[in-house]
Amino acid sequence: MLGENPQTIRENTGILLEASREIGLEVNPEKTKYMIMSRDENILRNGDIKIGNLYFEEVEKFKYLGATVTNINDTREEIKHRINMGNACYYSVEKLL
Repeated sequence: MLGENPQTIRENTGILLEASREIGLEVNPEKTKYMIMSRDENILRNGDIKIGNLYFEEVEKFKYLGATVTNINDTREEIKHRINMGNACYYSVEKLL
């Protein structure tokens, strides 16, 4: 977690970017996204965030280690995906069983 509000997120991300530069790392803004997580579906979304001359895209969901993470911590999509993968596996070996 980088912060609880947009200003804190900007400040902490700026610190992270600077620390990365100091050790020779470069953050790729095309591959770097951010997400605001809340149980409240009506929370105000900030859209893209600008830090220096870099823009970071806000996303509602992403894959992390093969699992789908959503901004409202909704597991229905992940469960549905796993059921579908199990069904596909079963039907691919059904003749063998």
